[in-house]
Amino acid sequence: MKLQRLVRSALLLVSCSLALSAWAMGEKPLKLIVPAPPGGTMDIAARVVGQQMSLDLGRPVIVENRAGASGSIGLSAMLKSEADGNTIAVGASNLLVESPLVMKVPYDPLKDITTVARVAFSSYVLVTGSNYPAKDFQSLVAHLQTRKGKSSFASYGTGTVSHYSGLILSSQADLGMQHVGYPGSPPALQDVIGGQVDIMFDGMVTSLPLIKSAMLRAYAVSGTKRSRYLPDVPTMPELGYPELQFQGQICFYGSSKLPPDVLAKLQASIKKAAQTPSVQQKLSDIGLEPDVSIDTPALLAENKALSKRYAAIVKKFDIQPN
Repeated sequence: MKLQRLVRSALLLVSCSLALSAWAMGEKPLKLIVPAPPGGTMDIAARVVGQQMSLDLGRPVIVENRAGASGSIGLSAMLKSEADGNTIAVGASNLLVESPLVMKVPYDPLKDITTVARVAFSSYVLVTGSNYPAKDFQSLVAHLQTRKGKSSFASYGTGTVSHYSGLILSSQADLGMQHVGYPGSPPALQDVIGGQVDIMFDGMVTSLPLIKSAMLRAYAVSGTKRSRYLPDVPTMPELGYPELQFQGQICFYGSSKLPPDVLAKLQASIKKAAQTPSVQQKLSDIGLEPDVSIDTPALLAENKALSKRYAAIVKKFDIQPN
């Protein structure tokens, strides 16, 4: 028995060493799978950090968009790849703690997937098209109350913070709004701008350029403090909605089967790239709050806490998959 354990340990050591060697040598491009359409928050962050990683490593970094099924298609593709560190994913925290609560996924999000690193936080903003007949939050609620049962809110996916926020506002303000889910922010925002849908809680990254160009109007942000990007826009808690406090995270994910040495190598590379001043500036420019953490146990604890909170919301509103 002792000999068998020694043999298994030796084989594991050889396997980890080979995996690390293959990753460090850069024999293959590093693939970053983004489980979302091009142009969204996850996609932009992946390309900004990935470009710097490519420069640092001297090897190609390829971003591959694999949208669909609330992120499970992209994460499944990552898990089906060899756990050698050459294929990882970049996405928001909702991929692990929101979407799996309302749809069946072929993996355990908190056991089969490791959060390799967090590179930024993202906030959410309540918007309408710029031509919408309400100039501030109070008049927005008043207008929606006159259309009780006839208005609608968009989200970038069923079972996401974008969805939760609309449900909570509709419930607490007694608006009776209908939910319209979309496969990502860009198509949802098109319909908000066009007036096909009344309102939306969206990520700051995708909405901020449209707010600045006067295509969207911002009414409130979901957070404990005002956004530095929209300092004149109040928070939902300020407006009397303390439950509407949400903050997203942009993270790099890998298989939980990643050898420890390869995980450490990935974390070092991501941390170096994400802390580069030019990358931090680019992330800030698009509306993200740069924040690098490679403490995997702490990130897992955060995800477990969020999953518990969101599970209660899903149960309360009986959220079902599309």
